[in-house]
Formats: sequence, structure tokens, C-alpha cells
Amino acid sequence: MTNRRTTAAVGVLVVGLLLASVALPTIAAGKPANQLSVAHLPGEDSALGSPTGAAWSDVETTQVPLTSAPSGLPNAQSTATKAVDVKAARTDSSLFVRLQWSDDSKNTSTDSPQAFADAVAMQVPADTTTHPGIALGSPGTPVNVWYWNAANGAQDIVAGGPGSITQMDDDIATQAVYEDGTWTVVLHRSLTSDVENHASFTLDNDVDVAFAVWNGANAERSGHHAVSAWFTYPFGPANTGPSYQYLLWAIVGIALVAALYITVRAIRSSSRP
Repeated sequence: MTNRRTTAAVGVLVVGLLLASVALPTIAAGKPANQLSVAHLPGEDSALGSPTGAAWSDVETTQVPLTSAPSGLPNAQSTATKAVDVKAARTDSSLFVRLQWSDDSKNTSTDSPQAFADAVAMQVPADTTTHPGIALGSPGTPVNVWYWNAANGAQDIVAGGPGSITQMDDDIATQAVYEDGTWTVVLHRSLTSDVENHASFTLDNDVDVAFAVWNGANAERSGHHAVSAWFTYPFGPANTGPSYQYLLWAIVGIALVAALYITVRAIRSSSRP
């Protein structure tokens, strides 16, 4: 009876290891949880500039969760947008970012004191080799904000901490579509810039990125908005070191050999008089 139980237990172990040999390499090949994808689509500038352009259908979507930004404004902890879907693609000269989120109403006017427009923004370090604080950076590590407002269009902003905001030349191009309770906005700009505090994506290093959404119907404005944590655009060189996938294969292989050895030993022991 003991040998039968041993054999059965080892059999279960072997099956488990076989399943792991399939699952673990897949997990190892996956991207980090905070990493976004950036597709390389040379020659697709005109298609990517449109929120409904066909080129976007082949670009991976990442749903980025949002939470209320810290703020002293009334009801600042009450924000309406819980996530934004992000797609990013680059051509040989430009970076395109497509942001899509649910919004029950289209708010495009600020003509009265109680009217607030829907808006969205993407924040990256002004120097893409640095890692600024999430709350608009600091004087020593400023951030570059690509901002779109449904009433006023695009703004290119540099900030060196809360309250330190400067609007720069509007190099950000945008197109926006509101349809069936959903905003879809494309922001794009050249990959590189000679202007101080304009982020340049030189493809030499990964780049921090964060997002924010304002819902005008919820009286969201200024510091009252939904914001993400830092994510990463993988612009740096591909990892050329040993892959975790091969390490896991080796571990699974060794475990399988050990399990089979134990199984054979158990069978031989059970056959002895």
C-alpha cells in the first residue's frame, strides 16, 4: 500500500511538472506589469494621427488603472474615471499615443463658472534618463506634460513640481473623437527635440510615463483628477542577457529527471518479494 501511494504521489508530481514546463516559460516571456508596448510602424504617420486610423488595430492595448490624485480641492477624492486604455506607436520620426476612456457625457465648454471640460494628459520626464516624482516632478527633475483639453485643444507643458507649470510652444498635435460614451484622443510629436525641457525619445533608454484624466461633468479641474502610477515605455535596447525562460526550462528538466528516477525506484521496490 505504501509503495502504491508513493507511486501515485510521484505520478501527480510528474504531471504537475509537465504542466509547469508549459506554463512557466510563458510567464517568463511576459513583459513586466508596469511596461507598456510601443509598436514600430514606419511610414504610418497619417494613419496613426487619426484616432480611428486602421494602423491602430494592430497595436497592443494596455489598460492603465487610475485613482484620485492627492488634492486639497473640494471632493478631490471623488473621480469618475477608473482606467484609460493606452496604445503607443512610433514611426521613424514621431511618437503617437492613443488614449481611450469611458465618459458618459461630452463636456467641451468652459463658458460658465460651473462648466468644466473633459481632458487627458501624458507625463514623461523632461530628461528621459531621470525618474522624477509622480506629482509633476521637482525643480531638479522637471516633467514634460502632453495635455489635451476638449475646450482648448493641446498644450505642451513643463512642470518642476506642483504649482510650477509653464506652457511651452505647442508642438503637440492632437485629434479627438467622442462616440458612444467614449473619448479617443491621439497625441503625437517628433521623437526628438532641441528645445530645453522637451522630452526626447532617443531609443537609448526606457522612459517613465504616467497619465491623467479629467471628467468635466464631475467638476474635475486642476488638481482634481484621476491619475495613474508610473509606467514604462520600453525604448531602451533589448535585453541581451540570459533569458529566465531558459533557466526555468533547466529547472523543470532537472525536476522531471528526479521525479522519473524516484518513480522507477518506487516501482522496483514494489516488485520485490
